[in-house]
Amino acid sequence: MRAIITGCVSKPSAAPYLVHSIRGLYPPQQAAARVSLRRGALWAVGGDDVRGVLLVCVLIGQAVRFVQTASAVQPRIKSFQIYRWDPDRAGDKPRMQTYEIDLNTCGPMVLDALIKIKNKMDSTLTFRRICGSCAMNINGGNTLACLNKIDTNTSKVSKIYPLPHMYVVKDLVPDMSNFYAQYKSIEPYLKKKDESRQGQQQYLQSVEDRQKLDGLYECILCACCSTSCPSYWWNGDKYLGPAVLMQAYRWMIDSRDDYTEERLSKLQDPFSLYRCHTIMNCTRTCPKGLNPGLAIAEIKKMMASYKEKTTASA
Repeated sequence: MRAIITGCVSKPSAAPYLVHSIRGLYPPQQAAARVSLRRGALWAVGGDDVRGVLLVCVLIGQAVRFVQTASAVQPRIKSFQIYRWDPDRAGDKPRMQTYEIDLNTCGPMVLDALIKIKNKMDSTLTFRRICGSCAMNINGGNTLACLNKIDTNTSKVSKIYPLPHMYVVKDLVPDMSNFYAQYKSIEPYLKKKDESRQGQQQYLQSVEDRQKLDGLYECILCACCSTSCPSYWWNGDKYLGPAVLMQAYRWMIDSRDDYTEERLSKLQDPFSLYRCHTIMNCTRTCPKGLNPGLAIAEIKKMMASYKEKTTASA
């Protein structure tokens, strides 16, 4: 509109300029502007061209503002109840805090809402958002906040908690120390018995052997599966959990690795592997669509064969 008005003032005979400028408006605004142009043209016909052009400018501005106001999107206010707890604040106790967001001004994912709350409403809200670390319990299910779409039903409240059955560092940040220690314990890297040629050549494998790793290597260690497993809830200090066991299986079946039997041997105790009771919460909740339950079942098969072999050779 500013460009149109400038053209009106600088060009006394500005009807062609106005018509050209109107074409740059959105369709609803074009219709309103054309009506205004016709009204203002009546003054120009009477001989007062400048007066008619100025009136056109005023009427077009009013019409465009009217259309913009009429077409304004109505706010969609969504309530979020978020778990809050700050151990550094004396006397602070866990609580649920409610925030309201207009979904029209927010991205589609729950992580977008959390970032908006932190940036615009409450800078004390704490959560992780580096890839794979934004795992949390959203509306009763463990998932990644960056992949979970906001429920657009504004009559329902979205509830967000940290991952269950983990110590909480602050707000939505769980303590992952035990989880990472268990991951480290399985030695999640390629191990060769003959390291004399290390770094001299690539360790090649066939296409078929490489395909065996599909559905395993994609795990991002978000811990959604492990923290949804009841066995891990009660025995998290001894049972490795679905995420770590799936990674253990990933290295057991890697054709380039020489320590498959040694890896199996480390899982023979009653807890590391055998606390899995095939509840399958892990597979249902995995945000990457992986199947930790199947990987654990395959380890159990390998373990049975390994025990038969060691018994026969004893």
